[in-house]
Amino acid sequence: MPFRKTEISGVQLFEPNVFEDERGFFFESFKSSEVASEFGAFAVEQINNSMSRRGVIRGIHFKRSPLGQAKFVSVQSGSIYDVAIDLRESSSTFGRWQGFLLSALNNQSLLLSRGIGHAFLALQDGSRVNYLCDSPYEPEKEFAISPKTAGINWDEIALDHGITEYHFSKKDEIAPHFDDSRHLWFG
Repeated sequence: MPFRKTEISGVQLFEPNVFEDERGFFFESFKSSEVASEFGAFAVEQINNSMSRRGVIRGIHFKRSPLGQAKFVSVQSGSIYDVAIDLRESSSTFGRWQGFLLSALNNQSLLLSRGIGHAFLALQDGSRVNYLCDSPYEPEKEFAISPKTAGINWDEIALDHGITEYHFSKKDEIAPHFDDSRHLWFG
């Protein structure tokens, strides 16, 4: 699996080899042994799916446990502007974020290490996102940071994609400010 390092330590962009012919195309979307060679062991414990309409922002979400939660994020239909933010205080890229265009057309995915916060803006109606997670959902360990407070310029990103209005869930709308959530981050 072809992985490319990004500006954020612990985040890699997966760009598959796509084989096309007159019938359509084929690619390997996840191969455990190749993920392990780049990342270390990644046992899929849960697979989540979401569908969002254009202009929906989901996140910034992360799991707080001794190690957090690693994710492999892919888009099945539509497109998203996906954001990874480093919440590991000991990391050289702590507090930095980077955005990626993931779509059903480019077939790219993101591999997010434990301790990375995750958010995205749906760029099309019916954008379906698939998350392979290395640990199951545990509500008492799941947290959110207000996506409006982490230095991500959602207004500019939305306008760059022709979106004039975006929407948050109630949970994300009332989530703590980025600076007020430091006690939940990773050492």
